[in-house]
Amino acid sequence: MQIQSSDRSADLYQRLLKERIVFLGTQVDQNSANAVCAQLLLLEAEDSTKDIALYINSPGGSVTDGLAIYDTMQYVSCDVATICLGMAASMGQFLLCAGAPGKRYALPHSRILMHQPSAQAQGQASDIAIQAEQIGYLKKMLADRIAMHTGQTVETITADSDRDRWFTAEEAKEYGFIDQVISRSSSANIETKGQQAILPD
Repeated sequence: MQIQSSDRSADLYQRLLKERIVFLGTQVDQNSANAVCAQLLLLEAEDSTKDIALYINSPGGSVTDGLAIYDTMQYVSCDVATICLGMAASMGQFLLCAGAPGKRYALPHSRILMHQPSAQAQGQASDIAIQAEQIGYLKKMLADRIAMHTGQTVETITADSDRDRWFTAEEAKEYGFIDQVISRSSSANIETKGQQAILPD
């Protein structure tokens, strides 16, 4: 039964991929990041003129693996639209706001969490100092990128991410993480089949 269930799951993701839909529904780690990056590259190779829809329901995870997805999103020539359903926390939030301008969405009951990166420092004092330096670098770099994508200042992002900060879908729109809250796919301005949906007034 487990093999059949696994086969069904793989078939489902393949069918979504044919519709130019990539689904990140797990923690961000090496396996999920490699899969998302590979799918983005494949879809660009198949047709670089059509959009890719990246659906996100993720509690976050590894910063370095999340950055691999982020860089690939910026690397491909296709517009990568992002859609949050459920939750986009931590690196999930980072990827959500990094979607193509005007094509970042959230479903009505989505929740978005922003906070600063964290890590457990271990080892000798010199090793801990190096790890602390790297965490500081990542914190600043992520704040810079989030500020760029949201229109907020770096100072605002740094202050607001000092502790866990949750956003409703509407609050995420006001903050600049997304461009629109949608309840139907027809409201999204995503061109995956050569026919572009028109946003409502």
